[in-house]
Formats: sequence, structure tokens, C-alpha cells
Amino acid sequence: MEILRFDRSNNKYINEAAQLLAESFPQAYWDSADEEMQQILEDGKLAFMATENESLIGFAGAMPQYGTTGWELHPLVVRADHFRLGVGTRLVLALEEAAVDKGCITMYLGTDDEFGKTSLSDTDLFEDTFMKIESIRNLQGHPFTFYQKLGYKIVGVIPDANGIGKPDIFMAKRIGQRGNSHR
Repeated sequence: MEILRFDRSNNKYINEAAQLLAESFPQAYWDSADEEMQQILEDGKLAFMATENESLIGFAGAMPQYGTTGWELHPLVVRADHFRLGVGTRLVLALEEAAVDKGCITMYLGTDDEFGKTSLSDTDLFEDTFMKIESIRNLQGHPFTFYQKLGYKIVGVIPDANGIGKPDIFMAKRIGQRGNSHR
């Protein structure tokens, strides 16, 4: 497996990434994956790809927010047959390193719970919000625990972001130092 900056000139990889995005998140990208890929690969953003035997097995992107001190990790996609093989971890670490070089202090992300995979789903998060976040449980393989293993912390939620009882879970990690562009 190789982790490389995403080759913006390689249409084969761009098409494979769009297909992977649509397959992985059909509820969001079944009809817009090509357009989303163009946005992910815009100048000023970061994108890395994982390849194996000249095939794309995953990719990740990040975009600057709050000037350059806060970057949003979006998206992280790994082919299902490569889950739990370190692909996602290596992609996130490559993004973090490159973002720090661009002045990033905090990397953050939103990880939706649209399908009842955490204890935060199907509950009123406008009541006892922080208690519910503190006692979150992973019910069905939600990716928030993957990000926790990489050092990300839940910093908030948007209740009902994807419909009643379907929150977006916000996570963040300090990856850079104030006044220092390296770890």
C-alpha cells in the first residue's frame, strides 16, 4: 500500500474515488460524487490517496477553515475489503502532517449518525446533551470510535442534523502548536 498526495491529473483515480464515495455514502453522494470529487480536489485543499496494485483503495481530504488554524477532515473513505488494515489511519496521519505544515492547530470532523449506530440516535439531544455525549455508546460499528483511537474527542453534536433523532457528532484534535508550524 502507498499513501500519496492525490494525483489531481489522474482521471482513473478520480473516477475510482467518485465511485467509492458513491458506494460508501449513497445517501449523500449517489448522484453527486463526481461534483464532490472536484470540490475535494480544489486548490488550497489537501487530498491523499491510498493505492495498491495501481488501484485506489481509499482517500481522504481536508479543507482550511478559520483561516488556516482549523481544518475540516472531509471525507475519509476506504474500500470495504480494506477495513481494519490501517488504510484509514495512514490517510488521516498524512492529512494531519500536511495540515500542520500549512499552519493547522485543530483538525475537526463531523461524523453523522443517520442509521442508529450510536446511543445518541433516536433521542432528544436538546435535553441532557452533555450527559448523553459523555455516556455515548457505539451500538453498530459507528466510526466515532475509530477517530477516538486516533486522538479525536467529541466536542459537540448538532441534534437532528440529518432528521429527527439523527445527529451529527463533531470531533476534534489538536495537531499543531500555536506559533509553531511543526508538531
